[in-house]
Amino acid sequence: MSEENKMIAVIRISGKVDVSEKIKNTLDRLDTRRKYSCNIFKEEFIKGMLKKVRDYVAYGYVDDKMVKKLVEKRGKGDVNSEKVVKGLKEGKKPKELGLKSCFRLHPPRGGINTKQHYPRGVLGKHEDISKLLERML
Repeated sequence: MSEENKMIAVIRISGKVDVSEKIKNTLDRLDTRRKYSCNIFKEEFIKGMLKKVRDYVAYGYVDDKMVKKLVEKRGKGDVNSEKVVKGLKEGKKPKELGLKSCFRLHPPRGGINTKQHYPRGVLGKHEDISKLLERML
């Protein structure tokens, strides 16, 4: 995957209790205001924000196939998933592409460990976030 085409999926894992105002603001900027909400970004836009909220979210690189599946299952029904993937790679926001601001997901099948970072838990950067996304669709 070339450098300019990398996309990151960010999934909010922790709720709103005992979260500082700075962290809340950063989570709002990432459009992950609710638990188990997911958003897709180009990598270059959010590196600093991810470092700040790594104790509250799971994130990792996603391929086009997973983004397409996410759009088809959790996006609006009338949207062309191929155009959405292309638009997200170009840096467009989901609302510009006819989607909601974030994807609402189910809690993961089989449960999760929210107290520890990846690989023992789900928080932080994942090598393959597609496995977690599959369990949440």
